[in-house]
Amino acid sequence: MPSTMKRYLSSFVVKDVCDKIVFITGPRQCGKTTLSKALFSDPVYLNYDSEEDRLIILRKTWKRRHSLVIFDELHKMQNWKQWLKGIYDTQQPYQPTVVTGSARLDAFRHAGDSLAGRFFQFRLHPLDLKELSEDINDDQNKESVLSQIFEKLWEYGPFPEPFLKADPVFYRRWKASHLEIILKQDLQDLSSIRDIKQVETLVLLLKERVGSPVSARSFAQDLQKDPNTIQRWLSLLESLYIVFKVTPYHHNIARAILKEPKYYFYDFCQVTESEGAKFENMVACALLKQCDYIEDTQGYSMRLHYVRTRDGKEIDFLTVKENRPQALIEAKLSDDKPSSSFKVILPFFEKKNLQLRPIQVVKTLSQDQEWYAQNPDRVTISVQGAQSFLTRGLESLEHF
Repeated sequence: MPSTMKRYLSSFVVKDVCDKIVFITGPRQCGKTTLSKALFSDPVYLNYDSEEDRLIILRKTWKRRHSLVIFDELHKMQNWKQWLKGIYDTQQPYQPTVVTGSARLDAFRHAGDSLAGRFFQFRLHPLDLKELSEDINDDQNKESVLSQIFEKLWEYGPFPEPFLKADPVFYRRWKASHLEIILKQDLQDLSSIRDIKQVETLVLLLKERVGSPVSARSFAQDLQKDPNTIQRWLSLLESLYIVFKVTPYHHNIARAILKEPKYYFYDFCQVTESEGAKFENMVACALLKQCDYIEDTQGYSMRLHYVRTRDGKEIDFLTVKENRPQALIEAKLSDDKPSSSFKVILPFFEKKNLQLRPIQVVKTLSQDQEWYAQNPDRVTISVQGAQSFLTRGLESLEHF
């Protein structure tokens, strides 16, 4: 993959930035700045962390002749939303503007006036097999190339710099420093937390429990903290794009929120305790990226859940489009026989006249298969290899 590759959101940002302020958020070092600078030939880039750039921003003295202005880490400026609203409302002619940051916009709602109606947001994710597959020009050897890319992702993770370097020593050092910077710099910028060691321990506990429902109360017992404090820490880790939450599905959303969520890492290679948990995390990352892509570029509401029955039967993921369940997805390392949980869970949706696409994704599978579920409608369960699902399978969710 060349360092100048066009990212999957580029064309959508180019289209929107001429009319609206565009916010690009996502994990630190996932490529937000690189994407922004590649949109037009002569952008001006201003980082609020730089003393020189900060003065230019505060004085509003950047050159307006540039085709694009990029503000990075602007959320660290007091009343930044009100300041940006003033730029958008009074600047004539409007200069295309991109704002990038590694924390979610909703983490800064207290920061001032609303920008409603003046911006579009895009959530940039790290690399995945689907995005990288679009850069393969060798149709004859595409499957072989895909296999090589998959193994490279599996070993070096989805973030552009370590993926491109493909050096195990570099990746180990990068992985440790990447998380440390977020916890010791970004977290303190976002909150008044001083007990960073305890937050680091919480991250270690989350790594051990990837793929399992967890509660703030159980973490509170481990860390000898109040459950409300743990919940606040978890929300901050989400805001900084370290982890993301997958909640259990329930047709009554309020009841689903009360049940225990699962947490996954944006860098699935942080998960080292279990290959099965790591693969489940990899699939979770790809599914969330596809859901965010559909929501940000097409405007459909997309949600990612898991399904669990009262007697403990579970399917790893459920995608929901416009409040309608779409696809049930189970991730397995090597089991090519459909999970018995499909037999229990599918009838629940059939009673509500909901037709879902049941899919089992298997890391090591030589050939895709079709199975019939043991239910009245004999629903076909698709058993797909990782390469197949993480490229063509994900794409099919867009049109379901």
